[in-house]
Amino acid sequence: QAQLVESGGGLVQAGDSLRLSCTASGRTLSGYAMGWFRQAPGKEREFVAAINWMGSTDYAESVKGRFTISRENAKNTVYLQMNSLKSVDTAVYYCAAAPLLGLVRSPRTVRSWGQGTHVTVSS
Repeated sequence: QAQLVESGGGLVQAGDSLRLSCTASGRTLSGYAMGWFRQAPGKEREFVAAINWMGSTDYAESVKGRFTISRENAKNTVYLQMNSLKSVDTAVYYCAAAPLLGLVRSPRTVRSWGQGTHVTVSS
């Protein structure tokens, strides 16, 4: 099972940008779909974005047009570029992996999780 390690979180102001990274170790992510979830205090973990091995993407409505997911297969790494950040984006962001794009959209079918990285957006 792949170990996923996120990085890039931090404290920013509303309107700023951040780029999160997630690198896998222990096994290749070849063929796997990758995704990002987030969990705000007191709320359930929610889907943010996903990308399959070939580069097809899917986004939550709340982040469409502001967030971009991408991956570098050779580096076993997936990214989440977050622009025009809002205070409602404040959460712990988790990287996720699953065999298919449809499976990485739901927390119940994710195969591997990262430990999470904190993103705080001040207004």
